[in-house]
Amino acid sequence: MITRPMIAAVLATTAAVASAAAGPLQVTSSIMVEARSAAPDGTTRVTLVKPSRVTPGDKVIFILAYRNTGAQPLANVVLDNPLPRQIAYRSANPGSPAPDVSVDGKTFGSLATLPRPQPRRQHARGEPQRRHQRPVAPREPASSRFAGPVRVPGGPQMRPSFRLHT
Repeated sequence: MITRPMIAAVLATTAAVASAAAGPLQVTSSIMVEARSAAPDGTTRVTLVKPSRVTPGDKVIFILAYRNTGAQPLANVVLDNPLPRQIAYRSANPGSPAPDVSVDGKTFGSLATLPRPQPRRQHARGEPQRRHQRPVAPREPASSRFAGPVRVPGGPQMRPSFRLHT
């Protein structure tokens, strides 16, 4: 279970990573969960709400908002975000670019294409086996990274977000 202190720790870590960037880059982050309720017409309405607590099965949305408050474009903006072990990366939020994810914090890529090397094993004859690779599972990424446009213009706010699952 993810508790309020854990949510606060994730947000604080993200803010610390983003605030390390020099210049007029403003970054805010928030965590929301999907809440389902019956609409008057009999359909199910899905809204995003701030969680007081996240329980197994909740669909969590991580929103990262950034803006260049300066007059000059910022180049090569990259925002790294830790992912708590208790949650699994699922997908980009509709309309948002997908972040790259990493298991080791060094190699980033999409969840579908990021290979996870397996340890080398010895054949019974003592010869090393080839390294086998398998896809990274949704619970394995330890961090995500949004690499914004090569140049972030001054003015409009950008809000990439992605879905997680407990």
